[in-house]
Amino acid sequence: MAERTGIITFQGNSLTLIGAEVKVGEKAPAFTATANDLSPKSLNDFAGKVKLISVVPSLDTPVCDLQTRRFNQEAADLGKDVVILTLSCDLPFAQARWCGAAGVEQVITLSDHKDVSFGQAYGVLIKELRLLSRAIFVVDKQDQVTYVEYVREITNEPDYNQALAAVKKSLG
Repeated sequence: MAERTGIITFQGNSLTLIGAEVKVGEKAPAFTATANDLSPKSLNDFAGKVKLISVVPSLDTPVCDLQTRRFNQEAADLGKDVVILTLSCDLPFAQARWCGAAGVEQVITLSDHKDVSFGQAYGVLIKELRLLSRAIFVVDKQDQVTYVEYVREITNEPDYNQALAAVKKSLG
């Protein structure tokens, strides 16, 4: 598995990402993650939808909390042809608890804790921490990647406006 350095930092310290970089124009990599009810979920489960994939290290941290709440708020304006997925290595039970406490109902949280299938496929698995790095991917209805942001400093928020613009553009 490819290892990439010099891509991201945590509080200024460089970290190693495992997996190849995903690029705009590529077919979205397949993955399997775990839903809050412990069922397996894959990219195919969201076929025919534009997918905004929000990747966070842990929902129980301030920036991840802000990011997930922001996309939950934006979901209402995006329509039923868009699904927002938030992936982290948090356990499914922790994700469900967090969503309940935060009132997040428009975002689907998926856990990559078991196999880190998503992290490796999308090149966001942090070798040193076994957490996912902050990133955004937009995938159109044909499963083509239309937007990618690997957030360089993982304590920073992503560019919400660019990600949302990419979703709207992918809707046609």
